[in-house]
Amino acid sequence: MIIRTEIEQDFEDVYQINFQAFGNREDESKLVERIRKSEEFVPELSLVAEKNNEIVGHIMLSKAIVEAQNEVHTVIVLAPIAIKPDLQKQGIGSSLIEEGIRRCKALGYGLILLIGHPSYYPRVGFQPARKFGLELKQFEVLDEVFMVYEVEERKLQEIRGELKYPKAFFS
Repeated sequence: MIIRTEIEQDFEDVYQINFQAFGNREDESKLVERIRKSEEFVPELSLVAEKNNEIVGHIMLSKAIVEAQNEVHTVIVLAPIAIKPDLQKQGIGSSLIEEGIRRCKALGYGLILLIGHPSYYPRVGFQPARKFGLELKQFEVLDEVFMVYEVEERKLQEIRGELKYPKAFFS
């Protein structure tokens, strides 16, 4: 399996993987399309997993902000991640996340935040975010599903405030 940056020729496969992985609904597929057209899109952080010349997984990480009083910090949000249903639970998602983290570090992003399954993401190093002074008000979610990964050391001590997802997440 190889993990690489998504290219335009992958768009239809990525759409289908997100559609299938999320119960044959278009929400996440359309979200990917909106993010690609937004200012928050980081092309190097839209990754595909390829096995035998077939796209089997996709992850998108894009920019968002954490705002507190007079401070605004750029962070990364992970959403969505999708694996072909018949290939789930084989480590493809973890491999995509790990490569995404490596790339975030190389690009100088200090934190990755997400809303996700509380038993899955801690396995790859994510922790509940609110205990670090991070808040989320745009979506009502339980503490254990709002998570953060510290890409750059000490960023969880420096960055506090409210995560604000960009408008691409709401269209």
